[in-house]
Amino acid sequence: MSNANSSSAPAPLAQRLRAALPAAVRARDKATLALLRSTLAAIENAGAVEAPAATGGGPAIEQTPVGAGAAEAARRELTDADVERIVRAELAEREAAAQAYDQAGRPAQAEELRAGARVVAAYLEPGGR
Repeated sequence: MSNANSSSAPAPLAQRLRAALPAAVRARDKATLALLRSTLAAIENAGAVEAPAATGGGPAIEQTPVGAGAAEAARRELTDADVERIVRAELAEREAAAQAYDQAGRPAQAEELRAGARVVAAYLEPGGR
């Protein structure tokens, strides 16, 4: 019986980024860790669906569902292209911040941001990380 997980297809980008978090923590790489966390948060936020507007016409409080999962909402399924677009936007924000640091005469901080961005950008390359 063959194992469905044994294919040579790369793991989805979001999964690879999540898997990189422990290594960044162990390496104490603050710039990469901050970028991974903000990128993963942006991915999670993009998967959220808009809550329906409160109209006041809902059930009375004693009729509202309670318990584990009662308030859970379905999440939007993001494609790898969606995730890649989010990662590229996060990288662009970091580059803009690095340029601002350069203009402010703080090249060390700019390089720290760029170093983290290079690590995360490697995940966008074919077969990256």
